[in-house]
Amino acid sequence: MGQVLTSAVTAYIHDLSFMVCFGALVMERQLIQPNPDRQRATRMVVADVIYGLAALLLLGSGILRVLYFGQGAGFYTHNPLFWIKVGVFLAVGALSLYPTITYILWVIPMRKGELPQVSEALSTRLAWIINVELVGFGSIPFLAALMARGVGLAPT
Repeated sequence: MGQVLTSAVTAYIHDLSFMVCFGALVMERQLIQPNPDRQRATRMVVADVIYGLAALLLLGSGILRVLYFGQGAGFYTHNPLFWIKVGVFLAVGALSLYPTITYILWVIPMRKGELPQVSEALSTRLAWIINVELVGFGSIPFLAALMARGVGLAPT
């Protein structure tokens, strides 16, 4: 019974962390605007921190599922859809570096009591990047659903 419960908890953490990542991205997208006030800028930074922590939890729980609590590593690693899913996750993660670095740079003036200077062009660029992240993240459950049904595996 312990293995079943641990497997279920790991799957739950994996799914929940995905939802938190997606929700944090949606929040960031809704908050993006030129020259945000202190409250909005702070919320964007906090949403990005939550996104980053949830993404690490998603990655960690995903690795645990592949190695110990899923269908077996062979089921995943022999399926090209798994590698597409991993690639999408990594691409979204790489895209998220630009907004994250931008928000980190905002903290410097905010600690001095100043507001970050966000031009219309920067606001538009951040919104575009987050839109792409949302589309990428949104495709991951579809790829997982296909994988769970054996799509991509060679017929036996």
